[in-house]
Amino acid sequence: MKAKYIVGGIIIVVFAVWGITNLMSTTISYVTISEAPRSPGTIQVMGEVDFETVHYDVENSQMSFVITDPEDETGMIRLKIVYSGTVPGNFEQATSVVVKGQYRDNAFMADQLLVKCPSKYQGLEEEA
Repeated sequence: MKAKYIVGGIIIVVFAVWGITNLMSTTISYVTISEAPRSPGTIQVMGEVDFETVHYDVENSQMSFVITDPEDETGMIRLKIVYSGTVPGNFEQATSVVVKGQYRDNAFMADQLLVKCPSKYQGLEEEA
């Protein structure tokens, strides 16, 4: 009877460790633009798009642009983004974007691009 409790306890501990390990490997943390170059692994960064820097390379299906820190009044905190994927239809109206990916080769290589667009929510304040 005692052996059943020991085996059951070991099984519970193994599954708990496995679950925690999987959870930790799937969490993606938000970092600031200035922290991105020093952050290993996959991270998320939010910033305002500098539309003067947007360039789409048709040959490689790759878009590059620069984001700035919305809380930096000088506009000096900047991060170059390289994104390979489908450009969201409302990218031109974006007030800010969230990019998910990794920093390497002096640029942030984005796997995902999420657009935050205010036009979706403009009428909500007036109705409330």
